[in-house]
Amino acid sequence: MELRWLGDSDVLQESELDLRWRVLRAPLGHPREATSFPFEKESLHLVALEGPSLVGCVLFHPEGPETGRLFQMAVEPERQGQHIGQQLVRALEAELARRGFRTVTLHARESAVGFYARLGYAVFGEPFTEVGVPHRHMRRALSRQPFAG
Repeated sequence: MELRWLGDSDVLQESELDLRWRVLRAPLGHPREATSFPFEKESLHLVALEGPSLVGCVLFHPEGPETGRLFQMAVEPERQGQHIGQQLVRALEAELARRGFRTVTLHARESAVGFYARLGYAVFGEPFTEVGVPHRHMRRALSRQPFAG
């Protein structure tokens, strides 16, 4: 498996958007257009490729000089449970630490809280509903040391 950062006009952008829609929005009955965010061009896009197939992705949007939000994490359903999500998050965190970010926040679906907790994220604040699904705010402080695996 290869992890790759997408640029503004990368040919994989449509595949990434399609994966995000199929995994995160279509099951909720949302249209494909509801998957895209207005701040995507200012966000980092990391994808997991297996051969020519895009099997996972995660995005990050800076919200300050040292903080930002992880969002739209998606892994092909038949590939979930194979540590692809963990590899994406750890690679993203390593790059963010390299760039000087100190904190990552996210809105975790209730069903994903355990996944993020195993990666060191902690719940804060009250539960809330987003896109019709229960969510929790979570955050993690990044180490200044590069991630070693």
